[in-house]
Amino acid sequence: MFQKIPVQALSDTVARQLLEKIDLGAFPRGGKLPTEAVLAQEFGVSRTVVREAISRLKHEGLVEPRQGSGVFVTEQAGIKPLRIDYTEVSSPEAVLQIVELRRAIEAEVAAQAAKRRTDADMVAIDAALARIGEDVREGSDGVAADVAFHRALASATRNPYFIKTLEFLSQYLEAATSVTRGNEARRDDFSRQVREEHEAIVAAIRAGDEMAARAAAQTHMFNAARRLSQA
Repeated sequence: MFQKIPVQALSDTVARQLLEKIDLGAFPRGGKLPTEAVLAQEFGVSRTVVREAISRLKHEGLVEPRQGSGVFVTEQAGIKPLRIDYTEVSSPEAVLQIVELRRAIEAEVAAQAAKRRTDADMVAIDAALARIGEDVREGSDGVAADVAFHRALASATRNPYFIKTLEFLSQYLEAATSVTRGNEARRDDFSRQVREEHEAIVAAIRAGDEMAARAAAQTHMFNAARRLSQA
């Protein structure tokens, strides 16, 4: 009867409120956070939700666990991390806006990969591309293989910030990617389009053609948004 609230949404809310307390100085730099049990009671959520929220803050470098002592606010907690509220990206419009952002990044990733890739990178990219096809033939939606493919492209840029940024955005596109990949897998025309778009990106990178790689990546992400909206 009721829509279940995702744990991710709850943990993001807890993480956001903890971040606000840190910004206000309620939990000073170097200070200790309340225990999971106390926070769970204060927020009225499970300890699992609190644990996930703290894990996010840890990933962003805002807190650090100390064995046997608890979780402490780091000295770098004053640096504002890039954060997107999970509830803000629940609408189709917001998802497509993130896809627009990713399109700009993926285009530059492809261009820099074409410029800097090594023979070893091409082996990894080719293997990742082949894995997508294998997953689809085995009946999978290919989401994990698709993510691995784009990560292989980012790795070829030799720029770790491309990888970090794409990983950050991907967590908000996971559900949408599952929908569009599932849709693509069910439709032969979509599946063929995706394969051809990926192959065009790889061919341009192999040739070392930055402009062609950028254009191919932009086309792929533009079409991905179109397929997503149709799904």
